[in-house]
Amino acid sequence: MAYSKQMQEGNLYSFYFAPRGSRRMTDLGIQLSQMYLSPFDHIIGIIGDAGAGKSLLIKGMFPGIDLTNDDEGVNIRPLPLLSEDLTDPFAPHTYHLDIRFESAFTQMHELAEAILEAANNGKMVIVEHFDLIYPLLHRNADLLVGIGEEIIITRPSMFGPLPENIAGIVHKSVKYRKMAHTLEDLCVHFMGDGYAQDGPRSDVRHGFVLEFEEKPDVDLYELEEKVREAVAKDLSVSYYDEKHVQIGDWILECLGPRMHVSSTGKIEDFTLVKEYPVDPRTGYYMLIGLMGKHQGESLKDFNRIEVKNQLK
Repeated sequence: MAYSKQMQEGNLYSFYFAPRGSRRMTDLGIQLSQMYLSPFDHIIGIIGDAGAGKSLLIKGMFPGIDLTNDDEGVNIRPLPLLSEDLTDPFAPHTYHLDIRFESAFTQMHELAEAILEAANNGKMVIVEHFDLIYPLLHRNADLLVGIGEEIIITRPSMFGPLPENIAGIVHKSVKYRKMAHTLEDLCVHFMGDGYAQDGPRSDVRHGFVLEFEEKPDVDLYELEEKVREAVAKDLSVSYYDEKHVQIGDWILECLGPRMHVSSTGKIEDFTLVKEYPVDPRTGYYMLIGLMGKHQGESLKDFNRIEVKNQLK
């Protein structure tokens, strides 16, 4: 569905599960660009911790863009936003910068002035860690995207939401996504041969879902015990390459090797649902892992939406 101003005028914000895995995150970026980006947007604010998947989402939303903080990409010095004549009609239309990265080379007020100048000249600027530069801009982004356990996307008005509001949510919740991805890789590892990482995936709040066309021949109690032992050993977790993560001495195939906790000991309150429920829409069997404290025992309760009544 293409962007529609009329459809978004009454939308305060939208939530999406932040997927684990490079392909799923990039695909979601493509979807979000089609639904929310306007050709009249000038400042796109991206908020999230390092390793949350901001770069992947940006590459999906803006295919072909040069990320100026990409160690394996252009990593241009000086920053194009600062070095080019922004009044030149033949200059690029879209620029990217990472505030946390660029602040090591350039004064914050210079970055703020460059962003505003680009916007005033009809350019589009994608700003990672937008919450850090907002106090100097005195202007909110046209589109704000926060990446934590979930992706929050909003088109703020003069009433907010403010970048610090989005940052406060995503910085706290991203730990659950990192824990879930590490647990997901451990489960696939201990399930043994025949349960590859490239199978179907689904999502659940504070957890993960693996899907299988046939019911796995794996005892869930034994699987949980093996994973709990790995968690108790507090094994180090680190990026190995673009398709593998290292957990302890194991080199494991992984769909998103940058999205993990630094050690298994940081995983909290892990449990597996002790059955393989069947999704009635697809017929797939599901392996469900959860972490943190949950309310309710029913599968139908895991993604409950709660709206707090603030009226007194």
